[in-house]
Amino acid sequence: MDDVVSVLNYIYFIVMILGAAYFYILSRNPKGVPMYEYAIAGIIPAWSGAAYLSIALGQGLLERPEGTVYFARYLDWAVTTPLLLLALALTAMFYEKKADKAIIATLISADVFMILTGLIADFSPEPLNYIWYVLGVAALLIILYTIWYPLRRIAYHGGQKLGRHYSRIALYLTLFWISYPSVWLIGPSGLGLTQEITDVAAFVILPVFSKIGFSILDLAGLRKLGNLSAGTKAKHS
Repeated sequence: MDDVVSVLNYIYFIVMILGAAYFYILSRNPKGVPMYEYAIAGIIPAWSGAAYLSIALGQGLLERPEGTVYFARYLDWAVTTPLLLLALALTAMFYEKKADKAIIATLISADVFMILTGLIADFSPEPLNYIWYVLGVAALLIILYTIWYPLRRIAYHGGQKLGRHYSRIALYLTLFWISYPSVWLIGPSGLGLTQEITDVAAFVILPVFSKIGFSILDLAGLRKLGNLSAGTKAKHS
């Protein structure tokens, strides 16, 4: 494994651990946001950092004649992407008395399917890898539909402020999630239009924004909504 690859993954590990520490500090003053929101935000970078540390240590990858498979990425995504979707769903349902378990189950099931088909694609020769890639993209489309139709409707049912906040973070997450299959397709696992180091750098940069960046934006919005709710209750007490 190239030393640059190792260094990039070590840096990623440090950034993720700092992110987890930041969310723990925020949780000390929750401002009306349920503690499970902070727990989810903290677990995501903690696990992601650990997965990438295994790559930095030369354990989370498999070097083959056809190319290197960074399977630890999929171990990361299999845990963190369902948690990201759970956080997004819980944001949409911030004012709901009960969470819609059917929607959450749909999101997580489609997401796990997407991650596992991606892993199979990485281990598959051409053209079989594209079959698994297309199946993964189909699962992503189901996820995006669920995000932008039923979940967005639930968010706006909770009011304009919640609806606008949800729409912002849903758009943010959507743009980054579309980037993942795009990078995979043009990288060594797909068409091979970019070099391995470019692929590695992309999969280090993207998760920082799609994980830590998303949680920062989500919690900032929820903390404002939590303060508004607390102020409203105080006026009526």
